[in-house]
Amino acid sequence: MRKPGGWLIGLLMGCTGIGIAAASDLRPYEASYAWSWHGATVAVSTLKLERQGANTWSYSSTNEARGLGHLYPYRPRLHSVLTVTDQGVQPLSFRAEGSGADHDADVTFDWQSGRASGVYEGVQVDLPIKPGVQDDLSIQIELIVALLRGQAPPTLSMLDKNTVREYRYQREGEATLDTPLGSVATVIYSSQHPGSPRITRFWCAPAHGYLPMRVEQKRLDKEEWTMEIRTLKRD
Repeated sequence: MRKPGGWLIGLLMGCTGIGIAAASDLRPYEASYAWSWHGATVAVSTLKLERQGANTWSYSSTNEARGLGHLYPYRPRLHSVLTVTDQGVQPLSFRAEGSGADHDADVTFDWQSGRASGVYEGVQVDLPIKPGVQDDLSIQIELIVALLRGQAPPTLSMLDKNTVREYRYQREGEATLDTPLGSVATVIYSSQHPGSPRITRFWCAPAHGYLPMRVEQKRLDKEEWTMEIRTLKRD
């Protein structure tokens, strides 16, 4: 199962009736989500994007146990430092901790030499990287930036231990959701690694900078987990 901090946002192509935001709308935010596992709420996940410089950002994900989640041994805390350029997002570093050495990560992206190095879930990382490769968190910002710029990438690549995985995206329609933020218009996208039985869907809200109001992962036709928006603050 991909960690909930690794949810993705989909594509812009074909959106109708929902406004297109300007690139300057990339803004700091803090959002919390109720995370349910097989129908039971097990955690509240908080995602926070902060500006560190003109083009440099800090993005983090934390999880606080709820209910049966107290029996779950992992409390992942993810942190990515990234830069936003005219070509898109480039991760500079990625860390994951709080779930034991077999699940933690500490990876540095050296774009001058074109290599990623460090440790990812107990595996030594040392591999060449091409522009566009992301980590678990930076891939979210890469897609938000692409959407705000009116782009529609059909695939995105993400570091996974000492390899890179490709994900394909598809627009599936539109829906209006009742949320704690009120009634929100969304566009539904799906993401899937070729050959994987799992598919992740996102209900993305253009009026809120393309942040997802709901995320759902299914294995075949069986729901594994969902994330539902609870709160949102945007600077």
